[in-house]
Amino acid sequence: MTDEASGPASDASPATAPAPAAPFDGKAFVRALSNAPGVYRMFAADGGALYVGKAGALRKRVASYFNATPKAARTAAMLSQVARMEVVVTRSEAEALLLENQLIKSTHPRYNVLLRDDKSYPYVLLTQEPWPRLAMHRGARAVPGRYFGPYPGVGAVRETLNLMHRLFKLRSCEDSVFRNRSRPCLQYQIGRCSAPCVGLVPAREYAESVRRVGLFLDGRSDELTRELDQAMAASSERLDFEEAARIRDLIAAIRKLQARQYVDGRAADLDVLACAMSGSHACVLLLAFRDGRNLGTRAFFPKTNGVDNAAEVLSAFVSQYYAEQPAPGEIVLDRDIEDRELLQEVFSTAAGKRVAIKCSVRGERAGYLDLATRNAEIALATELGSQASQQARLESLRELLGLIELPSRIECFDISHTMGEATVASCVVFDANGPARGQYRRYNIAGIEPGDDYAAMHQALERRFRRAVEAGALAGGDAGARAESARGSRSDAVLPDILLIDGGAGQVAQARDVLTGLGIDSVVLVGVAKGEGRRAGHEALLLPDGREIRPGPESQGLQLVQQVRDEAHRFAITGHRGRRQKVRNTSRLEDIPGIGPRRRANLLRHFGGLGGLKAAGAEEIARVEGINAALAERIYASLHGLPVAEAGGSPESRQATSGSSTQ
Repeated sequence: MTDEASGPASDASPATAPAPAAPFDGKAFVRALSNAPGVYRMFAADGGALYVGKAGALRKRVASYFNATPKAARTAAMLSQVARMEVVVTRSEAEALLLENQLIKSTHPRYNVLLRDDKSYPYVLLTQEPWPRLAMHRGARAVPGRYFGPYPGVGAVRETLNLMHRLFKLRSCEDSVFRNRSRPCLQYQIGRCSAPCVGLVPAREYAESVRRVGLFLDGRSDELTRELDQAMAASSERLDFEEAARIRDLIAAIRKLQARQYVDGRAADLDVLACAMSGSHACVLLLAFRDGRNLGTRAFFPKTNGVDNAAEVLSAFVSQYYAEQPAPGEIVLDRDIEDRELLQEVFSTAAGKRVAIKCSVRGERAGYLDLATRNAEIALATELGSQASQQARLESLRELLGLIELPSRIECFDISHTMGEATVASCVVFDANGPARGQYRRYNIAGIEPGDDYAAMHQALERRFRRAVEAGALAGGDAGARAESARGSRSDAVLPDILLIDGGAGQVAQARDVLTGLGIDSVVLVGVAKGEGRRAGHEALLLPDGREIRPGPESQGLQLVQQVRDEAHRFAITGHRGRRQKVRNTSRLEDIPGIGPRRRANLLRHFGGLGGLKAAGAEEIARVEGINAALAERIYASLHGLPVAEAGGSPESRQATSGSSTQ
């Protein structure tokens, strides 16, 4: 992957003013290419990526763009913008496919079909710990352990977890809860956990349950049931009929699940994909089976960038989606796609097993394909309806605020805290398609008087808009260019058309001061004050010039403002609760050398919590099982912020210190 070619440079004009750049000479560029496999890239005059494509023979593929054959309107428009091209030669067409996917994801070319980046695929996580935890996981796989999935939706994950906890009784609690339990929780009482937190299950038995969960989630349930049959027989031979009965019930539950959900009577790993289109709008619906279990459906709405061919959209989706997610053994499509055999080869190599991509099926699979097709059409119709509604609400808001153009970006700020504790500011972003969740931001507020909402709002706005100024967002550009920039990684560099502030005149004044101080005058500032009796639909919109607008509950523009404001409120509360819980879940005992889980649990159980422990003297702490005098002095010193040497002295001095400490 070394060779690169680029178009010939244009000759400089001898005139004082530079001559316009010469049109890109595609035929001259093609003459320098070989027929090796590789990837070609098209760029506009401003350096922006227009298109990324792969080719089994670069010269032949690129030449097809510049021959005399009539081109589709979309292709002609793209070629008219090409200022230069680059190619990268690869060792095989399969390698070119992988590189193409990487470049599409990293550069977001203007004319490629783009699978919208979604990092929230849910997984089932089995952690790698002495007592592993089984739970749902989203986001980066930073926690050590095994990840099973991705699942089409949260519902499928919850159903799987419910089954696993009921059958195998692994813990689901966070480590902070697990380490500090002194008695079994409700999950143990209802038969969904074996209470390893308080030692009610032997380590070997728990490890065996963990292994069995792994077998089941790996799709090896037949192997698991055979193993359980042998374990049941061994228990019967030992006359341990209670254990044999428990294993018998477990086998029955697994076989009942298999009988209900197997595809074609066998444990199939299968994805069914159907694409529905209306104009240049597309929906790809995924129906997933793993180990014969129906995991449900998920609808995707790729950005087509003008492509109106369903097969082309589906091909791009399959290529990009399975470049990120493990492919099952069988993928069923509602139509044939380009490079189907090549994709099979690439996916099989990556998965280490044969992956078949089929577009002509019969029997039960044809029924699933019909189901996926009908659901794709319904999902697309629903999405188009919601987009039309969004457009109508944007138009109403434009009229309400007297704007010349439709707003392409709306931001809303809100503040959340509990009596000044763990203050968090949220910023949510809406564009023409609704919430742009990938551009949401939270700001942890510090250095202000607790409970000072004005100072918190001022700090959050200052941090957000100073970054925009420093990044040169004031340099200009039309709404389309700003929206295009916002889809990149530097969304902080883009100014909103409308800035909503959840609050009254005081919060609006803070926002006005920040914008004025930074020299920003292109943002429409609007405060959203609660209506009389806090009734929804009766909010007042406060403008910086002192005007107050009360559109009423029938206004579609106000309904959009309410949606954005409520989303900012939800996002702020979620961040505040997470920050507050993180502080409260972190025990100060964890930082003291010599205090492990058992001693920590003994201390908290003896004193009824951290507050009781802090109120105790070192002599009383030393009476707890497993705590000697030296360790008690160290615990006392750590809890009261004292050097270890100062923890000694008379009991009276220590008691006085303890009495003056705050919890």
